[in-house]
Amino acid sequence: MNWDDEPDLNITPFVDVMLVLMAILMVTAPTMTYQEKIDLPQGTQSKEVDKESKVTIRMDAQKVIYLGKEQFSLDNFRDTFMMKSKNFNLNTTVFIRADKHLAYGDVIYLLKSVKDVGFTKVSLITE
Repeated sequence: MNWDDEPDLNITPFVDVMLVLMAILMVTAPTMTYQEKIDLPQGTQSKEVDKESKVTIRMDAQKVIYLGKEQFSLDNFRDTFMMKSKNFNLNTTVFIRADKHLAYGDVIYLLKSVKDVGFTKVSLITE
């Protein structure tokens, strides 16, 4: 046996594994999402609201929706609002006031219900 020979390191498999891992990281990194719990700050008023050409919809913490003096539940609001929207001009601005303790999905459902009727100017009002 000849012990004087220096062994050669074969790093090709190591490089191959590292290239595969790098490719996997490059593909999956853009699709990763992070969820953080955040408290949104109080909104600031950016402009005066014209009181004549608006419709205000309010939703309290118990998911009761108020349109003027009428009350609706979240379940039947969409169909009822669709029928009542024939009395409104679709260019009218709609303001939604929702309680801050409501689930995000409930507020978005209300917003989507109003947009589906055909209103194009819909805003969420903050304090």
